[in-house]
Amino acid sequence: MISGHASSEGTKKFAQNSGVNSKNFNEFQNLTFSNVGIGTYLGEPDSTTDPLVTNAVKQSINSGVNVIDTAINYRSQKAERSVGKAISELIAEDKISRDQIFVSSKNGYVTNDADIQLGFWEYVKQEYTQKRIVGEGDITSGYHCMTPSYLSDQLDRSLKNLDVECIDLMYLHNAVEGQIKDISREKLLENLKSVFELYEQKRDEGKIQFYGMATWECFRVSSDNPQFLSIEEIMSMAKKIGGENHGLRFIQLPFNMYYDQALLTKNQTLSNDSVSILEASVKLGLGVFTSVPFMQGRLLAPGAMPEFSNLKPSLRALQFIRSSPGVLAPLIGQKSLEHVSENLEILNIPPLTDDEFLDLVKKLTS
Repeated sequence: MISGHASSEGTKKFAQNSGVNSKNFNEFQNLTFSNVGIGTYLGEPDSTTDPLVTNAVKQSINSGVNVIDTAINYRSQKAERSVGKAISELIAEDKISRDQIFVSSKNGYVTNDADIQLGFWEYVKQEYTQKRIVGEGDITSGYHCMTPSYLSDQLDRSLKNLDVECIDLMYLHNAVEGQIKDISREKLLENLKSVFELYEQKRDEGKIQFYGMATWECFRVSSDNPQFLSIEEIMSMAKKIGGENHGLRFIQLPFNMYYDQALLTKNQTLSNDSVSILEASVKLGLGVFTSVPFMQGRLLAPGAMPEFSNLKPSLRALQFIRSSPGVLAPLIGQKSLEHVSENLEILNIPPLTDDEFLDLVKKLTS
């Protein structure tokens, strides 16, 4: 297994050697991140898709992207394996070192293994229930499980899939969205506390560097919505468990020119002030990665987005997101080499300045 993890020196060296404008990198937690990343959600769980994902990851890294996002349930564990193969090959080719790239994964959803010829529930029975990794009532109606025994098992499987000794960022995957229909809010917060305790333990073991929450609704909806989560409350919980140097440093949520709640909805409260989740994240020292930049292609249709800066639709979408204050990088789901090349044209231009972005938002919302 590949040793090491993203480091200050390594990620800075990656940026310097990338040939990409330095303005297309962000500094956070003493690491240097490309301001776009690659996501690996889409695609069939088959051997035909595997090399497409592997090659897209390799092409992205070679083009100046050092943020790679995946999850154990993506493509039934095959996404992680495709990412792991890409990293191993690039290291073997002496193109990168492990400390230059930032690798994140997610666990929480119940998944099978597309490389094992068993039905979904047969796999769950063989791998989880018979081994007493999950017990009766542990899996919710949303196919979600966040018990420490299950998440610990999933982390070890992710490490093996990725062929690394340490994952830079492990997200708890859609915790509220996957659990709240079946348990009380009090029980959810109790479960979150147990997960944070587990992740702090895994940091001590050197299996993860940071942890976070990958979400869909909970940080975007209004405070009276059952799925709402207070980021201040969550950060306070992490501090109580891990102290000032706790590992909860990142969140992920949907954000684009259609899903604009992260920027425009002031649903969070900090010191009695109403702020957006992006504003709250900046003030609390949280890094934000964003998902679905193209709404799975729907935003790329003619007329779906307002025009600005004479950019083609894909670059317009990415420019808006990565220029938003508080966003580290949008995560682009891309498999074909053609799409990777087109999307990464964004690295040829700098993001908008704060003033330019403010002017754009005023224009778009007037």
